[in-house]
Amino acid sequence: MATVRSLKIKTSTCKRLVKELDSYEKEVLRESAKTADMKDKGADPYDIKQQENVLAESRMMVPDSRKRLEAALEDLKGTLAELLEETDEKEGIEIDDARNTIVEVEEVFET
Repeated sequence: MATVRSLKIKTSTCKRLVKELDSYEKEVLRESAKTADMKDKGADPYDIKQQENVLAESRMMVPDSRKRLEAALEDLKGTLAELLEETDEKEGIEIDDARNTIVEVEEVFET
């Protein structure tokens, strides 16, 4: 049985995961630039190798975050549909927030 409370939790989870995904994507860009800068400046090969490892770890987190966001989105959609079926309440702050979050997350996946 879906409740407004569970809907709020799942909505917040999706919002947090969107921020997390954005953060990891920015980190990959930052670390890529840092790695390229180190190579251009002729840094120590050991330091470059370590920086490449950091970059590889950051790149691995993007697909993981995306997968978790996809799962959270499906969970949110299911909870919203269940709540709308079970109650007469079709509008409200939480429901509108959930719908807006679904749209935002789907836009993230389109890009």
